[in-house]
Amino acid sequence: MRFNNQKFNNLVHYICHKCDNAEILGATKLNKILWYCDVFSYRWMGKSMTGEKYIKRQYGPVPSHIISTLNELEWDGKIATRDKEYFGHRKKEYISLKRPDISLFTSDDISMVDDIIDIICLEHTAKSISHSTHDRIWELAEIGEEIPYYTIFASELGEITEEDIKWAKGQLKKAA
Repeated sequence: MRFNNQKFNNLVHYICHKCDNAEILGATKLNKILWYCDVFSYRWMGKSMTGEKYIKRQYGPVPSHIISTLNELEWDGKIATRDKEYFGHRKKEYISLKRPDISLFTSDDISMVDDIIDIICLEHTAKSISHSTHDRIWELAEIGEEIPYYTIFASELGEITEEDIKWAKGQLKKAA
């Protein structure tokens, strides 16, 4: 079954294309680029860039449809994936085979995506960028639970009290 979010699919393809050196873009960095694109867009524009849902996983928020999207892009001949040994771990690499369609994005969207790609791919390791998404909001969610966009505002506030934690857990359960 195909995932029907063309904007998300096109963004994944664009990121794979923009990172033309497959060695700098693995699954962890791809997931983090997508997360930051959506939450920064939500913070500054009032809506996410793609509308994709993010789920708490061991290494941070992960788009709920990333596997099906990558499979679809590969099936359509837009990308190729390969597994590679990387310091004793298995790493996925993504290679763009065709030019991506970015017509659904504004020039400001693409500029923000490019900035996020540069920061994550050139200034971080997979481990350091993964660690950066392990904030208080991520800690409050359960593995497999959706992390709503609006929770990013709570992660930027000052001291979190027990009452705040109780409220946030209640909100996360309502959103599930």
